[in-house]
Amino acid sequence: MLQQVSDAALPKAMSAMEKFGVPRKIVSFVIPTGYSFNLDGTSLYLSLAAIFVAQAAGIHMTFGEQLMIAFTLMITSKGVAAVPRASLIILIATADQFGLPTFVIAAILGIDELMDMARTSVNVIGNCLATVVVAKWEGEFDEEAPFRDENEQQTELNS
Repeated sequence: MLQQVSDAALPKAMSAMEKFGVPRKIVSFVIPTGYSFNLDGTSLYLSLAAIFVAQAAGIHMTFGEQLMIAFTLMITSKGVAAVPRASLIILIATADQFGLPTFVIAAILGIDELMDMARTSVNVIGNCLATVVVAKWEGEFDEEAPFRDENEQQTELNS
């Protein structure tokens, strides 16, 4: 469900970024790319969930082990695009790989639907922020666009 909800927000996010002052050519490249590679909400959630699993099982992990799990989850979370509940499968596989008990993940299952909404929000906000950063980096961000009325913006978009 994670990416399905994010995918539903894609046209609205693209439209909002154009109205915000980001050129269409940057919006049409950065936001769709971010939907596949910039899953920061998913990465954060998976890292915290893995640490929760270790704490719930009473397993002490060194700082290096925690960093290694976070790095592994950042890499493996890139494959969750448009696959419902894929984040749970990635969490189970990573927990098993690092010797964490997978039965604790059943406790997370009950709140996963709520967490899905938070992951999606962070993913969409992150993609929109990345779009503005790239536009500013390229020197093409129109800082006055958010303050113009909609009639002026439509005239500019149509021309």
